[in-house]
Amino acid sequence: MMEEFKAEMMCKYEMSDLGLLHHFLGMGVTQTEGSIFIHQKKYALTLLDKFGLKDCKLVSTPLVATDKLQREDGSEAAEESLYRKIVGSLLYLTTTRQDIMFSASLLARFMHSPSKKHYGAAKRVLRYIQGTIDYGIEYAAGKSALLIGYCDSDWSGSEEDMKSTSGYAFSFGSGVFSWASIKQHSVALSTTEAEYVSAAEATSQAIWLRFVLEDFGEEQATATTLFCDNTSAIAMSKNPVFHQRSKHIRRKFHFIRDAIQDGEIDLVYCKGEEQIADIFTKALSKDRFSYLRSLLGVKSVTNLEGSVEK
Repeated sequence: MMEEFKAEMMCKYEMSDLGLLHHFLGMGVTQTEGSIFIHQKKYALTLLDKFGLKDCKLVSTPLVATDKLQREDGSEAAEESLYRKIVGSLLYLTTTRQDIMFSASLLARFMHSPSKKHYGAAKRVLRYIQGTIDYGIEYAAGKSALLIGYCDSDWSGSEEDMKSTSGYAFSFGSGVFSWASIKQHSVALSTTEAEYVSAAEATSQAIWLRFVLEDFGEEQATATTLFCDNTSAIAMSKNPVFHQRSKHIRRKFHFIRDAIQDGEIDLVYCKGEEQIADIFTKALSKDRFSYLRSLLGVKSVTNLEGSVEK
């Protein structure tokens, strides 16, 4: 069918068959017998060369777990235009490198009047990229076409305004294909509230993804499982009664209850150790970061299984 379609198109239009996809909008595509691997190695090499870090010292994590960045840190001002170029480039690199999503989002908060410390943190992310230059995201074939989500938050993670950071990730068989790291708009008074707001944001994304998948002929017959590691937030989402812990939360976040009752979402508890979205909410230690990175589906091209088709 594919060959017939290509032959008919070539008869009607001036076009040629280039074979399997290898490059698209700065992304490289490697196709194996059982998976598709998407990376931005060439783009990453260009960045390192552009910012003078081609032969830099490697680091194992993009951010130091114990460091907390804030706007006023006492250090000198950095060159704003250069800092913006680095952060903008990192944000584009997150297309296939979900492991630097939180780092890029955090650095983007200091676009105006960045300091030397912010600039040093941005350079550290580039040093991490140098050490993982051939990493990308793998999507394996033969998996069940079931939408699954994870949501998490880092309570009061921002040192300046004590606002929390939400993170969510969705997979469809294998590999994460939709993700976000977002600073919440209001201050959460408890970890339960922070997790509840994060779950509401993930629910909004899940409903939209279900709508898109239905257009593609992959209608989700059952409720989309959304994993959360906070039992209080799960209990609040399933209890329609407003009480002391929830009456101050903005009403727009309570639509998650309707989504659960309508059978669109099923908020399920998972252990904190298995919470993939944790990588989108805070800087992590080396072992924890590497473990969650592997769960995302981000891996080295050298770890691919199967022979590569030419």
